[in-house]
Amino acid sequence: MSSPADLPRLLRFGQFELDLGTGEMYREGKRIKLQEQPCQVLALLIEHAGEVVSREELRKKLWRNDTFVDFDHGVNIAINKLRDALGDSHGKPRFIETLPRRGYRFIAPVGTSGTSTNGMSSTHVTSFPAGRAGSASITWRRALLPALLVLSLVVLLSFFRYRRGPIAENNIRSLAVLPLENLSRDPGQDYFADGMTDELITSLAKLQTLKVVSRSSVMRYKGTNKSLPEMARELNVDGIIEGTVLRSGNRVRITAQLIRAATDQHVWAETYEGNVEDVLRLQDDVAQAVAAEIRVKLRPEVEGRLTKSLSVNPGAYEAYLKGRYYFYDNSTNATHAAEKYFEEAIARDPQFAPAYAGLADYYFLRNFPSPKHEGMEKARELAAKALQLDDGLAEAHIAMANVLFRYDWNWSGAGKEFKRGIELVPNAPSSYLHYAMYLGVLGRHDEAISAMTHAVELDPFSVLMNSELGVIFYWAGHYEEAAKQVRKAIDLDPSSSDAHSSLAMAYEQMGRYDEAVAEYQKAATLGGVDASVIADFKRAYTKSGINGYRRKRLEFEKRQTDAPNYFRMAVLSAQIGDTDAAFHWLEKAYRERFLTMPNLKVAPGLRSLHGDPRFADLVRRLGLSP
Repeated sequence: MSSPADLPRLLRFGQFELDLGTGEMYREGKRIKLQEQPCQVLALLIEHAGEVVSREELRKKLWRNDTFVDFDHGVNIAINKLRDALGDSHGKPRFIETLPRRGYRFIAPVGTSGTSTNGMSSTHVTSFPAGRAGSASITWRRALLPALLVLSLVVLLSFFRYRRGPIAENNIRSLAVLPLENLSRDPGQDYFADGMTDELITSLAKLQTLKVVSRSSVMRYKGTNKSLPEMARELNVDGIIEGTVLRSGNRVRITAQLIRAATDQHVWAETYEGNVEDVLRLQDDVAQAVAAEIRVKLRPEVEGRLTKSLSVNPGAYEAYLKGRYYFYDNSTNATHAAEKYFEEAIARDPQFAPAYAGLADYYFLRNFPSPKHEGMEKARELAAKALQLDDGLAEAHIAMANVLFRYDWNWSGAGKEFKRGIELVPNAPSSYLHYAMYLGVLGRHDEAISAMTHAVELDPFSVLMNSELGVIFYWAGHYEEAAKQVRKAIDLDPSSSDAHSSLAMAYEQMGRYDEAVAEYQKAATLGGVDASVIADFKRAYTKSGINGYRRKRLEFEKRQTDAPNYFRMAVLSAQIGDTDAAFHWLEKAYRERFLTMPNLKVAPGLRSLHGDPRFADLVRRLGLSP
């Protein structure tokens, strides 16, 4: 009889190994991401290799009655995860066979690796033909008994840990939705899976007492091999939602499961299926189920919106998802593609409010900072139409707020729209970003820093959010903090021209001119400025110091006749002491309603003008007077 030391630790089947000691699976030596529940299912199936294991046996041995809202869906998810990890097929299985209305059977030959008493390693292979267990299966179960006892103990301890308090007491108060897996295996459907991820995040973001991490921070984990606890630590969340989406014709199936991050423990799982026109309801159903599971109390308004989701024209919704997909891509071609798809969505369904809000965002972004009046009027018109169709759409309120803030200089109206948008979706980092800018230009620096800090908490790996927090510190005169924060953004993406420019401005105010000019040069290079022009900047600085650089930069800005930046020219003129020229350019920026004119009072480069009556007059006309 074998002694305990001779019992197998590694189970081998095909190209795979399952390590019972660590609960990890490997393929040709490379660890494969496999969560606790699928791993337990695999171990149990292998223990009964060649035998049919019923779904009821799985439930009794590995699932707690109070863990899943729907056990059947939980089993389906675990089996699907195993098949994905093994590269197995339901139709032509090599490892796990499904027997309809009966259960599952592990059908692959299994090898065991152990160590003999003389220290020599040995490998034994036992084949279990489908439909027959035989005496080899009995021997196998005896060999696996100690490992199964350990596994049962783990499950039992998890049960008692769970029973000590409800989920609400386990402090799941922050979530990240990992990119939903595209089960169609068609790369052309990636936009749909990413769009579903984004929309699910938006639905969950409506839950007021729950922190939900933003899209741009979770998308970095698409296709990652990192463990769930590792991702949760990086995102600073208590829970993870992961799942899959399958689009087949007009049908959509979304599976989602909630996992307690610290322990990698499955808490809840469910599958939702319907037609594409019902997809908004499916997403809101997931949000409601999560809220119920973690005991989040919904405000009546939010609950009403989650339970009364409208149907949507499938073609319009698909075009809208493509529009958002390209909107998040910063390239010029992608931005124009976003415009096309938003317009297509509106053409297919003139009552679909989110498409109007998306197109309003596009026009606002395209006209920053030097606006074309017809473009900004179009943004206003689109935002107003979105609000007319759906006054409860947060994106529409934020789109309107940006027009009122940056173009109309309607401070009270903008403030109301920002607050309403944030009230409707309290977890949208872009809303806090724009609101922080609004608070900052009004000189409400502490509030601006608080709002922008919250945006970074919701989107910790966003270059934009980290960089703009640096800008808020810069406006407040906290230059050391500004530089520190913008360096975090550059660490995330060294190719960000805007981040290097923001760092240069902070260094300039600190008197660190060598570093400032170096960062300005990096920003210019990344922004596509010709190398000969950058060389001219460097020579001017070497010869005449910081003012030499500023004069050369001013000359360059004056040559940009296609899109002259009058506000930047005003700052450069003020910095070299040409006050009259500074006011000349500010007047032009005022008449053209430059979207950066609201920065007038907080731009450090214009502080030398504050004592001039002409500055006070501009402040009055902008409505920024105390």
